[in-house]
Amino acid sequence: MEGLTAAHGRMGAGSVPAVIHAAAVAYGFVFLHPFEDGNGRIHRFLIHNILARSGFTPEGVMFPLSASMLKDPAGYNASLEAFSRHLMALVEYSLDEEGRMTVHNDTAGWYRYIDMTPQAEALFGFIDRTIDAELARELAFLAHYDKAKRTVQAIVDMPHRKTDLFIRFCLQNNGRLSAQKRLDHFDFLSDEEIAGMEQAVQTAYAT
Repeated sequence: MEGLTAAHGRMGAGSVPAVIHAAAVAYGFVFLHPFEDGNGRIHRFLIHNILARSGFTPEGVMFPLSASMLKDPAGYNASLEAFSRHLMALVEYSLDEEGRMTVHNDTAGWYRYIDMTPQAEALFGFIDRTIDAELARELAFLAHYDKAKRTVQAIVDMPHRKTDLFIRFCLQNNGRLSAQKRLDHFDFLSDEEIAGMEQAVQTAYAT
C-alpha cells in the first residue's frame, strides 16, 4: 500500500494520462485487497476520483462510469482476472471453513511491477461505453425531468422539494401517484391537480 500511495503521488505530479493513472491506482488497490469488505466499491471510487481531480471529466458532471462497469460483469470480471488468474497459479494458500484465505508463500514481488495494459484497455472501453450510452441516457433523463418539473410547477406552485418528491413517486409507480403516497404527502391537492400533474410526468417521459 505504501508503494501504491507513492506511485499515485508521482503519477499525479507528473504527466501520466488520467485514464492510465486511474487504472494503475484503482486496479492496483483492488488487487492488493487491503480490506475485508468494500474493496470493489473503493476501487470504483478511486477511478471516479482520479478522473475528476485530473479534469478528465467535466466539473459538476456525474460521469456514470460505474454503471457501465457493473452492466458489463463479464468484461469487468475479465479485467480483474487478467491479473488474478495468472497469479493464483503461483500462490500457495489454504482456505478455512469460512472461506478465509491464508497465503503461505511470499507474493509481494508479484505486486510491485504489474503490467496494467489489460486493465487500462478495459477502462478505456468502459469510458467509451459511458460516453456513448450511459451519459446519453442520463442527459435524456435529466431533460425529461426538467420538462416534467416545469409543467408540474405550472399546475401547482409547490416547494421544489415537494415537486421533486411528486415526480419521483410517479416514476416509481408507472407515472401515477399511489393512493398511500397521496395520503401521506399530497392530501392538500385536488383530484384535478393530481391528474394534471400525473399527465405532465407521463408526457415528459414519453417524448
